[in-house]
Amino acid sequence: MLDYDGEAATYDATRGGEERAGAAAAAVERLLPPAAALVVDVACGTGIVTARLRRPGRTVLGVDRSGGMAAVAAGRLPGRVVLGDAGRLPLAGGRADAVVLVWLLHLLPDAGPVLAEAARVLRPGGVVITTVDKNAAAFGTDSDVARLTAPLREAHGRTPADGHRTVLEAGGRHGLRPTAETGFDGTGQGRSPADWRRAVEAGRIPWATAAGPDGSARLCRDLAALPDQDRPRPQPRYRLLALQRG
Repeated sequence: MLDYDGEAATYDATRGGEERAGAAAAAVERLLPPAAALVVDVACGTGIVTARLRRPGRTVLGVDRSGGMAAVAAGRLPGRVVLGDAGRLPLAGGRADAVVLVWLLHLLPDAGPVLAEAARVLRPGGVVITTVDKNAAAFGTDSDVARLTAPLREAHGRTPADGHRTVLEAGGRHGLRPTAETGFDGTGQGRSPADWRRAVEAGRIPWATAAGPDGSARLCRDLAALPDQDRPRPQPRYRLLALQRG
C-alpha cells in the first residue's frame, strides 16, 4: 500500500490537483442532503476535497489515519481534522448527516466493517457517499490500452471491495439503501502506454503481477509496441454512489 505519510507533501500535485478536487467536491455536493449540518469525510487525505464541502451552517469534519495527510488537511481545516480509523470513527452514534468515503473502499479487503461504522454514526435519513469501481474507471472508455489489458484484468483481477454490487450488498446488511448516483472526471489521470508499462514493471498493478513474471513481461512488450507511447489515454470517469440509512 502507498506510504501516505511520505506522499502527503506531493500527493495533490500527482493526483490532478485543484481541478480534480473541485470536480470531486462538486459531485459529492450533488449527493449531500440539502440541510446536512454535519458531514464527516473519512480518509480525507490532504483535505483538498474536504475543505470545498464547507458551507454556512454546515460543519465538516475530516478523519484520516495518516498523520502526514492529516497534518496537511489541518492547514486547510483548522480544528476540524482528527486522526482516526475508518473502522472505528471518533464520533458518537447517530450524529452525522453524511459520511463521505472517496477512494477508500478499493484499498480494503472488505467494505463491510467500514460501511457498518458509517451506518452507526449516521442519523436516520443520513447518507453514505462513496466511490465504487475505482480501479475499473481507467478502462471505462475504449482505448488500445483498455483492449490490450482486458484479458489479464479479466483473468487475474480480484473482486474489489468497492465493486458496485459488493457495496450494495454490504450496505444493505447495515440498513443502507441506494438513492442516487453521479460521477466526475479524474482530470489529469489518463495514463499513456509508457506510464502503464512503468507501473507494471514497478509491481504496482496487482492483476499484472498476478499473471506472473512471464505474463507481466509479455504485457510490457505489448504496451511498448503501442503507438504514441507518451500520449495519455482517456481519463477515468469515477462513479459516486449515495446510500441512505433507513
